[in-house]
Amino acid sequence: MKLWDKGFSTDKKIDLFTVGNDRELDLILAKYDVIGNIAHAKMLHSIGLLTAEELNLLEVELGAILAEIENGNFIIEDSFEDVHSKIEFLLTEELGDTGKKIHTARSRNDQVLVDVHLYIKDALNDINEEVDDLFDLLIKLAEQYKDVLLPGYTHLQVAMPSSFGLWFSAYAETLIDDIYFLKAAYKVADQNPLGSAAGYGSSFPIDRDFTTKELKFETLKFNSVAAQMGRGKLEKSVAFAISSVASTLSKMSMDICLYMSQNFSFISFPDELTTGSSIMPHKKNPDVFELIRGKCNKLQALPYEFTLITNNLPSGYHRDLQLLKEGLIPSFSTLKSCLEMLTYSLKNIQVKKNIVEDEKYFYLFSVEEVNKLVQNGTPFRDAYKIVGKNINEGNFNPDKTVNHTHKGSLGNLCLDEIVAKKNRIN
Repeated sequence: MKLWDKGFSTDKKIDLFTVGNDRELDLILAKYDVIGNIAHAKMLHSIGLLTAEELNLLEVELGAILAEIENGNFIIEDSFEDVHSKIEFLLTEELGDTGKKIHTARSRNDQVLVDVHLYIKDALNDINEEVDDLFDLLIKLAEQYKDVLLPGYTHLQVAMPSSFGLWFSAYAETLIDDIYFLKAAYKVADQNPLGSAAGYGSSFPIDRDFTTKELKFETLKFNSVAAQMGRGKLEKSVAFAISSVASTLSKMSMDICLYMSQNFSFISFPDELTTGSSIMPHKKNPDVFELIRGKCNKLQALPYEFTLITNNLPSGYHRDLQLLKEGLIPSFSTLKSCLEMLTYSLKNIQVKKNIVEDEKYFYLFSVEEVNKLVQNGTPFRDAYKIVGKNINEGNFNPDKTVNHTHKGSLGNLCLDEIVAKKNRIN
């Protein structure tokens, strides 16, 4: 069954090519299609296009379909093009002409838009919850290990003293920047496109404010053409948000892989969170973090993928847009699983203490020595040369006492301020 069926069949190869894996992806959207149908039916009743009895019948039947979806019993057979045609078929099969009325004043185009907008809102909320959990854990770890020194590196060369408190809270505050992107994407999604039909509105006197309130959108996408043009732009906005979170997870996973190696040996994890080698019995591999890194690097390609699909398309609907779902829907589950696994693993991190006692980290404290001379009246450039000369002649013997007090330094992590900054977003 096709919503555009006019009494003739298309070539089977054409069907297979144009539908692709849309049925499988539509199973994720099925819940939202039912919710959109219910709101649309209520609106049709409010303007006199459905009777109270017809509305009641449609609500009961749509409620039954929703229960099937939530119980995992809903399927879209190969004889149906998509979720919209399957649901309309079920309504028509049970209710006859009343079921056929559900498509009044609507197009499959704005059906898809509504489904995707509603799905994205829920999916972004799920990601936000996972980011919140990771943020809270990082702040907790920062407080717990704030006094444990960690070598800081630039150019992968020993640089200056850092701390685990500074490292953990750095990623916590970076997540705030990612949340800005997530909130911006949610704003884009929180606009009701229903009523734009095929992109040019409807001659029926529909009440778009009604469905906006019913579907809990903050506002309308007022212009019908703009609503259709939003397809692609919405997905790209989401892709940038997903990519932003992914970049943070990827970088932290890379740090963890480095810090777990014997050459660094800053941290470790229980055996049950690592994997072994088929031939080397000593191995404890950071496979989880390598996979997070790889998966998140793939996610960072998403904005570019969506750009290439939508670039230079004129206004109006084009079938290319169907392909956006193939990247969009799996990306949420991938990012969510990466967030879950990183949070789960970090709860069991084992931090090594006294790292900086190793003599290869003596030069971490060279800047501290320069600054002490400056504080005692030596011009900075002269102090720099004095300490440099001592290092070159093998006479450098640092005091490993670190006294950093400014905001954002290892002695003043500003954890409360970072938490307050995040709370202001919500």
